[in-house]
Amino acid sequence: MGPWLNILRRHRVMRAAAAAIFLYGFAGAATSPFQSMIAIRELGMSDHAYAALALAASVAYVVMAIAVGLVSDRFQSYRRPLIVVSAFGILGYGMVWVLRSAPSFALATLGPLALFQSINSMLFGTVRAHAARFDTEEARIANALMRIMISLSWVLMPGVVGLMLSGQPSMIAAYLIAALVAVGILLTVTLGLEPDASAPPQSPPAQDARRPWQEMALILNPGLLARVFGVALISQMLHINATVLPLIVTGAARGRAEDVGFLVGLVAVLEVIFMVFWARASRRMTIAQALLICAVLYLAYLAAMALATATWQIYLASLVAGFAAAGMISLPINYLLDLIRDRPGLSASLIAVNACAGGGLGAGIFALGTSLGGYSGAAVLSGTAGTLGALMITFLERRRP
Repeated sequence: MGPWLNILRRHRVMRAAAAAIFLYGFAGAATSPFQSMIAIRELGMSDHAYAALALAASVAYVVMAIAVGLVSDRFQSYRRPLIVVSAFGILGYGMVWVLRSAPSFALATLGPLALFQSINSMLFGTVRAHAARFDTEEARIANALMRIMISLSWVLMPGVVGLMLSGQPSMIAAYLIAALVAVGILLTVTLGLEPDASAPPQSPPAQDARRPWQEMALILNPGLLARVFGVALISQMLHINATVLPLIVTGAARGRAEDVGFLVGLVAVLEVIFMVFWARASRRMTIAQALLICAVLYLAYLAAMALATATWQIYLASLVAGFAAAGMISLPINYLLDLIRDRPGLSASLIAVNACAGGGLGAGIFALGTSLGGYSGAAVLSGTAGTLGALMITFLERRRP
């Protein structure tokens, strides 16, 4: 682990970005495992209304992330946009906790929280923009380290929140916890990142004269879109799992809310361990091959969860989920960032495009799957679609010169 720690010691931007994304993961870990349960069972949203909200929020997220990425690249400014976005996280989480209604939940999800989610891709873009300062080995592990920091934040937070709120009439206090964590992100970004003026000088390439809609053409390239779509089919499995896990655990598997937190924490521990494995394995196999292996294993996990009648069965299946999810989370980041190499902000926004497409596909699969076979049907349908996405990427990469 020496090189992994050395990059934090040598580069201030990595220390600040790693701390910020760790806290970002904390905010997500406090709310995401319980989000569907809060929206559907506490605030009274229907399954289809929740699916529609998830789809709309994904679209809002990707539009905002692309816009911020374009602005960051054009003005070579990353710190100030991060400060603004962090403040919207405080506003969004605070709205849900204070107002406690389905309309306020929907408004916060579509507005401030959709903008706040773009901090994920913005932090990766910030690291990418400063990668000229890194040596070759540091550049290789920088993105993997950032993703590991998110998973580390998921190790304890879901279980802690589940225990803190166990026996309470509502889980909505999780949003208060997330709001306080967002305050920490704002302070970390403000005090930890270097001012924009001290960013490494870059000679503006010729294409900087392009107008924004011309730069958008880089994303609309058919070959690039096909690859992003394939990755999104894989990513939607994680979205579906986040939605159906608490519903199956507290339903068919006869578990409790704290079991949801423990399961998410267990998978997060395994993700941290196996992300290092996948970072090394990607030297010996292509990313497409690795993603296919992960997708097939995650399909097996989702099928096992769909058939579970007791909580211990999901705990057992989660051992496979942790191994597969580690690759499904970390490998696509380098894959997506390499699709547009000379635009750190725009290439990082592909992470948001993938999240939007994955969230949208997940919302559609959730609605279709629950109509056909309940929450279990949604899980199996999701795993099948994800495996097809991995096969699609494998086919596209074999045709690439």
